[in-house]
Amino acid sequence: MLDTKVIHFENVGDILFKHSNKAHYLNISVKPFIGVRVSIPVGMSYNSAIRLVNEKKLWIIHHLKKMKEYEKLQTIFNENSGYCTKSYKLNLKQAKRKNISVRLSRDKINVQYPNELNYDSSEVQTAIRKGIERALKIEAQMFIPDRVKMLANKFSFRYNKLSLKNIKSRWGSCSRKNNINLSIHLMRIPEHLIDYVILHELTHTIHHNHGSRFWKLLNDITGNAKVLDKELRKFRISIY
Repeated sequence: MLDTKVIHFENVGDILFKHSNKAHYLNISVKPFIGVRVSIPVGMSYNSAIRLVNEKKLWIIHHLKKMKEYEKLQTIFNENSGYCTKSYKLNLKQAKRKNISVRLSRDKINVQYPNELNYDSSEVQTAIRKGIERALKIEAQMFIPDRVKMLANKFSFRYNKLSLKNIKSRWGSCSRKNNINLSIHLMRIPEHLIDYVILHELTHTIHHNHGSRFWKLLNDITGNAKVLDKELRKFRISIY
């Protein structure tokens, strides 16, 4: 097992260093609720990695500031949040345990965290989001494939393959081979907008662009494509 180290840097805080078989060069990442992580190629020493991180210190501080601003916009889940997906409710509890547990029961996202941690810590908030995403994936697998098939048959579309992924940058996409990718985060928006996204991607099996013919066909199908598109833009893809 590859080793890890946590090293404290002045004006930055703790940074996790980890040797990785996949890293071909030193990689620094700054992510909300996770912090600064450094992946080190197996042949590189910690001293060399620390030296390179010090050289990038100003870059790290800059991105940490942006990360903190981003985190302020995020929802901080707690025991009284009452957060629900379409089929699951968040059940967050502090418990006498050594690690964080994320488990889905029949209708609950059960997250338990050690007494030594606070609910607003990055570790707990990240675990909660992972639990929610796990629930969304289950819901998406139960709902979306049949919905895509039904809408494709109804409007005479033909697609190749459907994939459901934890995409956080877009609701969906359609390849030149008519393979459709849809985000599991669709399960967080109203069903009429889920249908709109599905039809949007199905329309791309005919027109692989956003030209006038694409919008005419989509509007003929939905009756108000631009209005639905504007409504969709009010929703964020990732969990806030």
